[in-house]
Amino acid sequence: MSKVLVPIASGFEEIEAITIIDVLRRAKIEVVTAGLDKRSVLGVHGVEIKTDVHIDDVKSDDFDMIVLPGGMPGSSNLAENSSVLKLLGQMNESKKYIGAICAAPMALDRAGVLKNSFTCYPSFETNIKHTGYIGSEDVICDENIITSRGPGTAIKFSLMIVEKLCGKELSNSVKAQLLL
Repeated sequence: MSKVLVPIASGFEEIEAITIIDVLRRAKIEVVTAGLDKRSVLGVHGVEIKTDVHIDDVKSDDFDMIVLPGGMPGSSNLAENSSVLKLLGQMNESKKYIGAICAAPMALDRAGVLKNSFTCYPSFETNIKHTGYIGSEDVICDENIITSRGPGTAIKFSLMIVEKLCGKELSNSVKAQLLL
């Protein structure tokens, strides 16, 4: 069974975080949430999530993938957290999958793990130094990096993660359960 880390930062986008966690768990992927400051984290719209662990207690070797939900200031908090940046670098070196949605690709940029192309929340690409932004795609897979645009693409993004980790058949099965 695959195991995925989802760091949750204050000011996260609730639709993205909860959709990622829900869809991956429907696929029987083990999801571990990690708080950056404390184990209870407040989203940008007032939804509170209690995380499983603290980010400083996480080891990249224990996971097959890391997925960053977006939102502001959540994405900035992720991009400024040394533990998150270290994990991104370690997972990239190990060729493990890395995902980021909405504004969270800024953390991938800061960690230096973006490849050739990526997408993010429209107009937010101006905050990312890496060239290669493609705004016309909802989800982009570039080597081991998966990026997506925002709340409205969260299910499509999550299903792509399921496909990469577990195969197209399981991804299609979960998609059918969701009536898509």
